Amino acid sequence: MGFYIRKSVKAGPFRFNLSKSGIGVSSGVPGFRLGRGPRGNYVHAGRHGAYYRKSLGGSGTRSGSGSGTRSGRRGTGRARARQGTPTTGGVPGPSLRDATGVEPLHLEPTGGGDLVDQMNEAAGRRAWFWPSVALFALVGLVTMPLGLLAWLVAIPACWWLWQRDRARRTAVVMYDVEDELDEWFDALVGNWAWLTGSERIWRVVAEGAVASPGQRKSRAGATDLVRREVARASLEGPRHLTSNVVVPTLAAGSSALYFLPDRVLVRDGKHYTDVAYEHLTSTAGTTTFIEQPGTVPSDARQTGSTWQHVNKDGSPDRRFSHNTRLAVVQYDQWRARSTHGLDWRVQVSRENAARAISQTLAQRPGPA
Repeated sequence: MGFYIRKSVKAGPFRFNLSKSGIGVSSGVPGFRLGRGPRGNYVHAGRHGAYYRKSLGGSGTRSGSGSGTRSGRRGTGRARARQGTPTTGGVPGPSLRDATGVEPLHLEPTGGGDLVDQMNEAAGRRAWFWPSVALFALVGLVTMPLGLLAWLVAIPACWWLWQRDRARRTAVVMYDVEDELDEWFDALVGNWAWLTGSERIWRVVAEGAVASPGQRKSRAGATDLVRREVARASLEGPRHLTSNVVVPTLAAGSSALYFLPDRVLVRDGKHYTDVAYEHLTSTAGTTTFIEQPGTVPSDARQTGSTWQHVNKDGSPDRRFSHNTRLAVVQYDQWRARSTHGLDWRVQVSRENAARAISQTLAQRPGPA
């Protein structure tokens, strides 16, 4: 198995164990646990080398939990675009149109199974831990000195509520991937370092063409304008999911993509949907972007320079005494789209990062 597989995961007071026989779940405190597994119910007690275990009868059922499905290979491509940052100059700017595709709320799940339903149900449940902490704190202050007793009672009660909230607000999925799918997902996790190691990542959320010569002259000669929001790559996974695999994650604002072995989870706020890999198209390329002085990431490649107010021949417009010199930078651009309306366009400061991720997604093995 790959280095990313764990045999046991926790969700609140529950521990889920993956074995060749199936999936088991147990709960308890150090030294005593009750559990249910593929071979039935059991009790386990003991510490420091002395243990007692007894079966309680009853046949176990094997859990069906998100085993990795396989889909067809996807092709890669390259896209180039000249993009500029909006600037001031007294000339009305072009209108920007949304570039984020269909909202996840209206994106129909295509990954199969009930994982999305479980995630949305878990995300929608109310957490009682913090309201309870506030209530106990208030009661303790009002009833001093008896409030000290209320605070002593609150410690185990709030701990139990915290564990209960974690369990109720978490969906558990255990993967048992192997062979080519195991190697592919292992490679995706490893290559995700191209993104986590990038100094800057952005998601393009709106774009518009600079149509008139007057607009281009006051906007450093840019032919297109975009609006971006800062994105972050990690291996954290969604907060409402507990799994035995690490999850490559790309988050921007209130939205995020989570790459699981069998699907891509899509989040917008507390709403989840998914996209099957056979419906996902990934392309990579480069794009040029005009940056303000001092904002160029250290791992990006600067290809030239221009001016805030520029003439048609590229020379600075001498009518402006304060005409800032700007950097022209080349970024990697990665675009993930689905046939159902998902559209994520990402700029990465690290060179070749987009190509590494896009090629890895394209190499996902198809059905046997």
